[in-house]
Amino acid sequence: MTTAFITGATSGIGRAIAIALSDAGYQVYAVGRSKAALKELQAERPGIVPIAVDVTDREALESVLADLTIDVLINNAGMMPPLGNFADMKIADIDTTLEVNLSAAILLTRLVVPQMRERQSGHIMFTGSVAGHAAFSNIAVYAATKAAISGFAGALRADLSPSGIRVTEIVAGRVETHLYKDILDTKAREAMYASKVVQPDDIAQMVVGVLALPAWADVTRFDIMPTWPTSPSGTK
Repeated sequence: MTTAFITGATSGIGRAIAIALSDAGYQVYAVGRSKAALKELQAERPGIVPIAVDVTDREALESVLADLTIDVLINNAGMMPPLGNFADMKIADIDTTLEVNLSAAILLTRLVVPQMRERQSGHIMFTGSVAGHAAFSNIAVYAATKAAISGFAGALRADLSPSGIRVTEIVAGRVETHLYKDILDTKAREAMYASKVVQPDDIAQMVVGVLALPAWADVTRFDIMPTWPTSPSGTK
């Protein structure tokens, strides 16, 4: 059975991908910090294997991966720091954003790719963002991490394609998730999603389709945006 290791699987895009791949016949390892959310996910899809670990905990990640064979790695875990001008940003928020959104994904990929190279097969996906490809105010460090992920994905593909390993960057516009849950109030989130935006299930369907392609075809990047945007991110 093909295995998929998905970070940030307790909500939003990661949860939707975990369910979609489980339904498609994958052995899914769902990774997240919330044991309660993972328990709910497993109750909904009993075949999913929950793994409660913080992606920034290197030793814990190494221990988890020691005995696993990973065919598909989906680096989805991420966070959005408080919105605001970079000059006012707390240093602690900068550090956390860089560690969760960038360093953890690079480290996890490094832990997994040797086994893929040995088997001469594998697929690595990264949840990027339109923020990594266009300029927006009040999200400078978040944008920097997503731009770095894009650059890393491209260079990683160049390194690994001779070994038959595929790499895909998911570039999403406005998606209705919990990304802003802790930094925007209910009214602001309702305004953000007032018009129909991309849903996590939409991205999950794309992931399933991309993974189903033959080994000689690699979708290096796919952009998924709301149909009716008035700006590159789908905002008003």
